[in-house]
Amino acid sequence: MKTSIRALAKQHGFMLCTFCKPVIDAQNQVALDTWIEAKMYGEMDYMAEEVRTFRRKNPAHMLEGIQTVISLAMPYTPAFPHQARPEQGVIASYAHGDDYHEVMKKRLKALARDLDVLMGEHGQRVYVDTAPVLEHALAASGGLAWQGKHSLSIHREHGSWLMLAELFTTANLSPDAPASQHCGTCTACLDDCPTGAIVAPYVVDARLCISYLTIECKGFIPLELRSKMGNRIFGCDDCQLVCPWSQGVEPPENDLLKPREHTLLPNLAKLLRLDDAAFRAMFRKSPVKRTGRAGLLRNVCVAMGNSGHLDFVPDLLAVLDDESALIRGHAVWALAELAHDDGLVAEKVGLLKKKEENVQVLAEIAYFRGKYEH
Repeated sequence: MKTSIRALAKQHGFMLCTFCKPVIDAQNQVALDTWIEAKMYGEMDYMAEEVRTFRRKNPAHMLEGIQTVISLAMPYTPAFPHQARPEQGVIASYAHGDDYHEVMKKRLKALARDLDVLMGEHGQRVYVDTAPVLEHALAASGGLAWQGKHSLSIHREHGSWLMLAELFTTANLSPDAPASQHCGTCTACLDDCPTGAIVAPYVVDARLCISYLTIECKGFIPLELRSKMGNRIFGCDDCQLVCPWSQGVEPPENDLLKPREHTLLPNLAKLLRLDDAAFRAMFRKSPVKRTGRAGLLRNVCVAMGNSGHLDFVPDLLAVLDDESALIRGHAVWALAELAHDDGLVAEKVGLLKKKEENVQVLAEIAYFRGKYEH
């Protein structure tokens, strides 16, 4: 039966498929509690909600009568080591194509229907990232992959270039052997993280993580972290790129999350000129749409400020009157990094100050003035 299920899973694009019981071991439960107590979830307050925490630690409560968790993985095209030009931004590799939530959820539901035919109807629930499920722990429990020190799941063949999904079922299927650890003494991911977000093996402080800062953080990015973000405008692959297990991995033969050309090192100036309609059109069915226009252009401003590329100054000046305070404020910061000693730029920022009402934007203007006067 498990062989048949794996064959069906592969037909639906899930190259890896393993089975475990709906149980989270004590070590992962303690790790979750410790992470929450340290408030490493940042603005994601829902992560600390009592009900969600309980469900993460007790997956059996996610489906009445559950007997088995089927963990599945869809490989995607790995990132490549790159030296982006100053005018280009970097988007995490998983977001180069269609939104994995939509692609995988649709195929997961189709797989669930096929399992009803194969095994007879059972209670089922399908999850792709958005539910309170400790997916990496479950994947490790069933032997799909082990959890690396960067907290992502690692497979011997596919590295960490995987997106995970789960199918909870009341069908009683025998569990697979758990995964074993193969990180050894390697600390490449900890050593290479630009912001030091991997604060200990297997522990990521979201408040420092570039993926969190560029996607989940909805407000102003902390000043002390902006210079460390480089030109990353949506997510970050650095910890994966340096992982020995994730190097030299070939793209899947049929990549269901196939990269789109316009997401590979996009031109920052062109992105900054997007209005709402153009943003929605460009990132339709893309994970990047999650940031909204204001969030993405905020990130673009930071990338521009880190670029040392003076040609960006006119584009940054042009968004000083944008309706989004998030964009205005980060544009001021970028101008402070690129052209704080330019009298014309200082004049434009001064004009903004006279009409600006947002406290956070005014703080960015004060930062600019401090650099200009110094």
